[in-house]
Amino acid sequence: MKRCLAFVFSVLAFVFLLWGNPAMAADKVLKVGVLGPFTGPAAETGVQFRDSVTLAMEKIGYKVGDYKIELVWIDSQSDPAKAASAYAQAVEKDGIQAGVLNWHSSVAVSAMDVTAQYKVPHFFGFGATEVVNEKYKSDPAKYSYWACKGWPVPGILMNGYVEAINAAVEKGLFKPKKKLVAIYGEDTDWGRSAGAALKQHFTASGWKIASEDYFPITQTDFYPLLSKYKKEDVAVLAGTSTALPIMTAFVKQSQEVGLKAIIVADGLGWTGDWYKSTGQASNYVLDMIPQLASPAAKAWAKEFEAKFHVPPSPSSAGLSYDGTNFFIKLLKSTLAKEGKLDSESIHAMILSDVVTGKFSYSAKEGAIVMKEYRYKPETYPDPVVGPDAYFFPVIQYKDGKGEIIYPPDFAERAFESPK
Repeated sequence: MKRCLAFVFSVLAFVFLLWGNPAMAADKVLKVGVLGPFTGPAAETGVQFRDSVTLAMEKIGYKVGDYKIELVWIDSQSDPAKAASAYAQAVEKDGIQAGVLNWHSSVAVSAMDVTAQYKVPHFFGFGATEVVNEKYKSDPAKYSYWACKGWPVPGILMNGYVEAINAAVEKGLFKPKKKLVAIYGEDTDWGRSAGAALKQHFTASGWKIASEDYFPITQTDFYPLLSKYKKEDVAVLAGTSTALPIMTAFVKQSQEVGLKAIIVADGLGWTGDWYKSTGQASNYVLDMIPQLASPAAKAWAKEFEAKFHVPPSPSSAGLSYDGTNFFIKLLKSTLAKEGKLDSESIHAMILSDVVTGKFSYSAKEGAIVMKEYRYKPETYPDPVVGPDAYFFPVIQYKDGKGEIIYPPDFAERAFESPK
């Protein structure tokens, strides 16, 4: 009987000890929302997001210090209104205290208000449109919770296409009958921002704009539009979409109608298995894709494909992997500096160290796509762009492989005109 009572008292003492010291009962928890298009027209990008984030979190055992990281997957469905609703639910119901990543520009513009309302810092969203920058600058304090863009405004990068094409013309590698270009794209903040940048850069370098056409993100029939371009003898088609079905249909149908124009299909390579959908119709298409060129990046790509049975896209999988690891580094530094992980401490660390340029994430620390991710007040909320920082070369596809053709210092081969 005495032994029984002693056992009972021991159990009760242990229970009371746990109640008095919650840290002994369970790890501290930080809930992090991952925003991405996990269903809908860009779902293949969502798969690459999920896989890359999973890989990054597995490497740290889902722990930062004495905090357990719990992920909440927020499905944007490629729809701004649905994304905002899902994000609010993730805060109110699931209790997220921070967020990371995002694909669509229109979703970013919508989600900015949600993060501001709930004061939840969201890190490294890919929404590139200048509308995000304009919104941030309209009230930096309010919109500081949508922090550190993972993709700069289109105008910074898009001129690379125009420079590459003009260089090919000057060298006699591309001989258009008329310097006539058609601008196309999805009817979203991203599509229109990219289209406006392309239009501006082409016009400034002496090209004439045949037309500017935008279409729903669900459209896959482009035969009438492409036939119009062929009839007008357009030399260059330049545009973008975040949805793989749009890009692959546009490229395949251009071949089917007999177009011989140079096609800028910005984003064709954003998912790893794009070539299965286009085949040789993608030959000579121009894209702007970062490369998995270093030994570390190539090893990571092999690991990714072995685990998930699909090749990683540098843009969607690679950048999201780097963005997640940048975020993990931020969490570790926040915990060391603030002694805790929550919305307030993470937000404070972003403002004091990341925005000011004191804190970055580089290839030396494990970044696989860019040499360094860093910010400075003059360019914020965009990352610093340049060959030693955030940089996209122009590539040209042939037989499913993209090789750098511009700028010259990085070129792997010369530009080729369609046969």
